[in-house]
Amino acid sequence: MANTEQYIIDRAKKWLEGKYDEDTKHKVKALIEADSTELTDAFYRDLEFGTGGLRGIMGVGTNRMNKYTVGAATQGLANYLKKMFADRDEISMAIAYDSRNNNTFFAGITADVMSANGIRVYVFEELRPTPELSFAIRHLKCQAGVVITASHNPPEYNGYKAYWEDGGQLISPHDKNVIEEVNKIKRVDEVNFERNPNLVTMIGKEIDKVYLENIKSLSLSGDIIQRQESMKIVYTPIHGTGVQLVPSGLKAFGFKNVFNVPEQDVSDGNFPTVKSPNPEEPAALNMAIEKAKEIGANIVMATDPDADRVGIAVRDSTNEFVLLNGNQTATLLLYYLLKKWKEAGKINGNQYIVKTIVTSEILKDMALKNGVESFDTLTGFKYIAEKLRLLEGKKQFIGGGEESYGYLVGDFVRDKDAVISCCMIAETAAWAADQGKTLYELLPVIYKEIGFYLEKLISVTKKGKQGAEEIQAMMDGYRSAPPATINGSKLVEIRDYQLQVQKDMKAGTSSKIELPKSNVLQFFLEDGSKISVRPSGTEPKIKFYFSVKGELMDVGDFKNAEKELSDKIDKIIDDMKLR
Repeated sequence: MANTEQYIIDRAKKWLEGKYDEDTKHKVKALIEADSTELTDAFYRDLEFGTGGLRGIMGVGTNRMNKYTVGAATQGLANYLKKMFADRDEISMAIAYDSRNNNTFFAGITADVMSANGIRVYVFEELRPTPELSFAIRHLKCQAGVVITASHNPPEYNGYKAYWEDGGQLISPHDKNVIEEVNKIKRVDEVNFERNPNLVTMIGKEIDKVYLENIKSLSLSGDIIQRQESMKIVYTPIHGTGVQLVPSGLKAFGFKNVFNVPEQDVSDGNFPTVKSPNPEEPAALNMAIEKAKEIGANIVMATDPDADRVGIAVRDSTNEFVLLNGNQTATLLLYYLLKKWKEAGKINGNQYIVKTIVTSEILKDMALKNGVESFDTLTGFKYIAEKLRLLEGKKQFIGGGEESYGYLVGDFVRDKDAVISCCMIAETAAWAADQGKTLYELLPVIYKEIGFYLEKLISVTKKGKQGAEEIQAMMDGYRSAPPATINGSKLVEIRDYQLQVQKDMKAGTSSKIELPKSNVLQFFLEDGSKISVRPSGTEPKIKFYFSVKGELMDVGDFKNAEKELSDKIDKIIDDMKLR
């Protein structure tokens, strides 16, 4: 323990030397003198790229988001770009930022270091959605991009998502290679912070215009929207970037009754009206739902701060608002897309959808029923983007998504896109309304046709160094001693994505998983249930995904069947002692 403490103190003391600014040195010195767990958490490791890139609490230290960690990450990225694109006359990149505290500061540091290294930089003049950054990279033919965001994390967090020239987030080998370049930087004076203003160009509305034009081209039911144009929609950006483009996109589609929540239109990194700006959290939609009740709206949509995720609430059979989870929203959206593509005669066996391994299997079942191929990827939308890149020019992408409220339609963006999603979900709602149904009433129709899937997610939070060790201990325990049965049902298959091994417990055989390594375990039970376990790559959490399947013989029996499946999930959770 003493050696560990000394190691951390030695790391911290390096920040008292060299070209660190005086304010930083003062804060580090105070941490050392306090000798607290805060010092340990700030210096026990370096921030690393996870599924979402660089992300952490803002403050001084190697494990914090600050000028120097962002500067080092940017210098490492710049060094790598110059190696990879040495034959180009000019290397360029785009930079965007959301409403987080210190957003323009970190975007400015990124622009400083990149331009100082001779790389042309296009910087959005105001906050913009993350997916528009992905679009801008492709539109401007950049080699890379960075968006300053911590997505839906609490206010004390910020982050740094790095993108490659295809518009997708960094994946292997680029992510690992960038980290190697960052790790080569041993001193702060190896980072060039001197901006070259001649290489910095501001961008904005001209990109918005072409981005929205591309989104409008995705619409499949302009005639239906005309008939349902009076449908009332309440939208909230939860103090984030969606306010810039989601209302404009909905109006471009033809929806004339789009209502905002004024208090939440204010861009504010403290997110003052919510406990968490996460559309997966029911409380984040409370104000929007109250607005919807007040004006008699049909649907509520909320996007996270960087507008790549969307949560929705719809009216149920009793006219009350209910929240849909990410799997349900993906189910509705993909069902609509597949129906419209088939109706238009556009499916010829060359189309596909993509989902992640923890997303509902109903998407695969729907696709196959319509003659469309379905691909699974690891968790993280960057892997969906990779699949789009690999199949570009070979197959047609219809749509895809992940259970964590991220979806994509079309391939001109290479990340989950809540601007596109809000427009297409609203169109799906109009299509359902044209048949006399709400989105909620459409769900049992789908379940009766395809099969009734129900999913639930539990996240267990473990903060700091001790928390990270506890999470790893849980994963080690599941690997070394997997349960023989769960809720009375035998374990018949284990998929270990870290070892890339799929084990058939009945046959006693193993086969290789043809996906990259990832710290994920999946347990498949004899009764068809599936449990997935994975530590989050962006938050101090370990996540448990539960999926069960049943049959719905009659849409009128929807609530009873749903309760049976929900009770089954609860029994699995209890048996695994997770509450």
